[in-house]
Amino acid sequence: MIEIVQFFSKYSPWVYLILIFGFLVAIRSLLRNLNEQRDLVYGLEREITHRRVVQSVTSLIIIGLLLFGEFTLVTFLSPVIPASTLITTPTINPLLIPQSTINTGQGTMSVETPQASATQLQATGCIIGQIMISVPKAGQEIQGEIELIGTADIPNFGFYKYEYAPQGSDAWSTILAGRKAVIDGKLGNWDTTELTPGDYQLRLVVFDNMNTELPICIIPVRVIQ
Repeated sequence: MIEIVQFFSKYSPWVYLILIFGFLVAIRSLLRNLNEQRDLVYGLEREITHRRVVQSVTSLIIIGLLLFGEFTLVTFLSPVIPASTLITTPTINPLLIPQSTINTGQGTMSVETPQASATQLQATGCIIGQIMISVPKAGQEIQGEIELIGTADIPNFGFYKYEYAPQGSDAWSTILAGRKAVIDGKLGNWDTTELTPGDYQLRLVVFDNMNTELPICIIPVRVIQ
């Protein structure tokens, strides 16, 4: 179900275009059949034309319902897709683990020390004053339920949502969404108590009123007990 909502939300401009084209074709067919019905005299021909009129009206109703359904899906359902309950345990990239040695008196022993690289601790895609996460900071350790502070304020603002995923994963889970612009204020809360401790990505996704996705602001955080 979520995949269907995401599909129709992503391709909503094309869906609207196809439905509007079909709506115009149905109106043209209805007007043509109504004109023919007025000009016909014989009963059989008028009955056939009447059936065509009914078919055109039915097509208009169906297309109208589809347009309403697409509008409802994109405007109300897409921003509040529930988060997935399946959490992937984050893994550490061995290429990012430096090695150190310990002198034991009988030789040396190699020890791997997990350490985040500099690029992992930087925010990416954020736009100051428009799309940014102020709290938590990139690389910050968090626990329990935290308050997210930031900015989601663009021209022709539509809505925003914030999501998380294990570090290095594309399995994003939506936490919450909002339909009001926020300027250096509360975006919402994030309860991390059920998450496996480890490194995660937190991102803020903002859309305009045409459902166009703007650059995504992503910061790394570490969940601890």
